[in-house]
Amino acid sequence: MDRYTKNRNMLSQDECDVLKNKSVCVIGCGGLGGYVIEMLGRIGVGKITAVDGDVFDVSNLNRQLLSTEVHIGLGKAITAKERMEKVNSDVELSPVSAYLTQENALDIVRGHDLVIDALDSIETRFILQKVASELGIPMIYGAIAGWYGQVSTIMPGDDFLSRIYRNHEGKGHEAELGNPSFSPALVASLQVSEAVKVLIGRGELLNGKLLLIDLFNNDFEVVLF
Repeated sequence: MDRYTKNRNMLSQDECDVLKNKSVCVIGCGGLGGYVIEMLGRIGVGKITAVDGDVFDVSNLNRQLLSTEVHIGLGKAITAKERMEKVNSDVELSPVSAYLTQENALDIVRGHDLVIDALDSIETRFILQKVASELGIPMIYGAIAGWYGQVSTIMPGDDFLSRIYRNHEGKGHEAELGNPSFSPALVASLQVSEAVKVLIGRGELLNGKLLLIDLFNNDFEVVLF
């Protein structure tokens, strides 16, 4: 037995090898990003770039997997690397301690097989979608606010975000609704599931669809776009 034995109940050996040779860029290492990075590494994605210019503060402790009391004031991207060294030393995790901007987005995202949106800024999401499309890289979208979440898979050429956001600014509803411990874990799981399907080329994707999650009322709805 090895660390990926349980993976092979659902993935072939060839698919496990595919994941090992893939490179995924995760933009944001907070609530969503910490869980996304953790699950990508545990399932065996070989190369991960973790991008975040922020540091941890006490308000992150309620929901961010990478945040502990001893990490307050430390960089999120560097902490992601340290965590992955303990979880799966076979994974090559490259930390980028910077915020994604118009100026650096192309250089950061270029060369990856997939990019995952773990952002809390609508404006930065639009930058990411544009750059991913230009580079021909699929993007996994995820958003959380309180009891609610959204997930979709955006293929190059799709201007998906313009269909769900009326403007390009702000942080959606997170500022008013906050985020508990469970919403980021669930939405990140769905994002990683979509990511794995994209990377192995098998499974039904949320492309052209938006999964709307209402955990308070246990309501899950897929909307077509």
